[in-house]
Amino acid sequence: MVETIANPGQDAGTTGGTTGTGTDAAKNHFSRAVEEAVAGAKALGGEAQNRADEYKEKLYQKKDGLAGDAKVRTDEYKDKAYGVANDGKARASSALAGLSQLITDNAGTLDEKVGVKYGDYARGAAQSVQGVAARLDEKSIDELSEDAKEFVRTSPALALGLAAAAGYLIGRVLK
Repeated sequence: MVETIANPGQDAGTTGGTTGTGTDAAKNHFSRAVEEAVAGAKALGGEAQNRADEYKEKLYQKKDGLAGDAKVRTDEYKDKAYGVANDGKARASSALAGLSQLITDNAGTLDEKVGVKYGDYARGAAQSVQGVAARLDEKSIDELSEDAKEFVRTSPALALGLAAAAGYLIGRVLK
């Protein structure tokens, strides 16, 4: 059965302006195409959501793994830093004790050459240095840190001056 078009612009199989089977077929075909497109879009959307969920899960797993690694490394470096700080504290204390002993040993020479009064000053300085060394040995790194923070709070100008002087001296030594 072959349909012919009576007039251009009119539906196939009709001779007048009434709706025919060609228009209905086109509408049905278009409706099915739209339904298929909507179903395809929904399927693609579902697939995209599934992939996004997979990637999100992988990302969370990777994040958790990296966070765990960072925690472990942070603890390792913290322990190393405390070890280095304790070693430095022990060296500084030992150096101060050695300086105190050197001053004490030379106090007798000062007594003979300059006078007993200056020898006594040297002995007092040696005792002060020895006291600082003993206090340094007694305190932990955390206590020393708190003492330094308190010193900066109470005397910020002096702390800044000492930091500048220490920086200058270190710069000169490293030059």
